[in-house]
Amino acid sequence: MINKVVKVTNSVGLHARPATFFIQKANEFKASIWVEKDDRRVNAKSLLGILSLCVTKDSEINIIADGVDEKEALDGLVNLLANELNTVR
Repeated sequence: MINKVVKVTNSVGLHARPATFFIQKANEFKASIWVEKDDRRVNAKSLLGILSLCVTKDSEINIIADGVDEKEALDGLVNLLANELNTVR
């Protein structure tokens, strides 16, 4: 199991469209993936779970991956948050 704390820099956070892209990326991997914010932990492959965290711009989230491709999953999601989602509104 590995994890990383990341700052969400996208202008709308993980709201509808960005959350959908995040979930699609998470579903590319076999690993179990969770996202933590404050005291809540949700499945990263669940739209309702991600939306329920109310992740806004500059929020810090902890991404946790566990499984055969956990490193690739974590790297892929961190890259998505750091680069690709910054143009999605």
